[in-house]
Amino acid sequence: MKTIKEVVSAHLPVGERLVIQKNRLEGSAPGKHRLAVVTGTHGDELEGQYVAWKLARVLEKKRASLRGTVDIYPALNPLGISTIYRGLPGFDLDMNRIFPGSSEETMYEFIADGIMRDIAGADLCIDIHASNIFLREIPQVRINEKSADVLVPIAKFLNMDFIWIHSAATVLESTLAYSLNAIGTPTLVVEMGVGMRITKSYGDQLITGILAVMSRLSMLAEAAPPVAPPIVSSDGSVAFVNADASGIFIPKASHAERVEQGQLIGIVADPMSGEVKEELQSPVSGLIFTLREYPVVNEGSLIARILGGVAG
Repeated sequence: MKTIKEVVSAHLPVGERLVIQKNRLEGSAPGKHRLAVVTGTHGDELEGQYVAWKLARVLEKKRASLRGTVDIYPALNPLGISTIYRGLPGFDLDMNRIFPGSSEETMYEFIADGIMRDIAGADLCIDIHASNIFLREIPQVRINEKSADVLVPIAKFLNMDFIWIHSAATVLESTLAYSLNAIGTPTLVVEMGVGMRITKSYGDQLITGILAVMSRLSMLAEAAPPVAPPIVSSDGSVAFVNADASGIFIPKASHAERVEQGQLIGIVADPMSGEVKEELQSPVSGLIFTLREYPVVNEGSLIARILGGVAG
């Protein structure tokens, strides 16, 4: 059974309502297991929109095998998605910086609190993000080291290329994932692709992983689809490449390419003079898992992140 449900709503100044909805799909024994798939927190991250659409269609065809409940939340920030605005329109806020929220504070803190209450208690939450318009990311899971013991074994079945375990100091406590993990609802953060675009192959890859995880959680009465084992790494294995000059970035290596130490990643060019202002070389041998997508750069702009020690 498929049902569109209201999660939480609030009145807007223009006499309308802000409504957060979810698509609930129930199989047999709906109260036994529950999976939450969340996306649309940032209005310029659209990779999860395809996943929400396609996953609902796939699970509808697998209804006879579904054991438990799957809640799909396609748009936690519907106003941001409709206006192509990363944050919360009119408030200059990042929605992923106001969790766990409060039922007694501002409108969006009230919304955040309602979202938290609705997801709380799920067997697993998958929080899907894309990169911004500046950078392209390979499909990856990002995990706070405080939750690594619980989350890494699950993340290995999600069919992502890379599991990046962040140090606790770099994780913001006001995110949805941190807040849910803090109350005992296991939450995985997926990041993939680039802002304002949909990469269909990445979405299909993640859907295969979600089905595999559901099978492992006894939510699908069928064999788990095969998934590729991910690379698992911590902050200490990641090298950063930043521009020291302003100009136009022209890549000389490809996203998801394995490079050698000293290999040319790209150049920063000056369209006015025709000069090459900087040659950017890889500081380590490894895999380019983040690469600059937007060509205009300033001094200090992130160009690439490279996972060291990954053989070609």
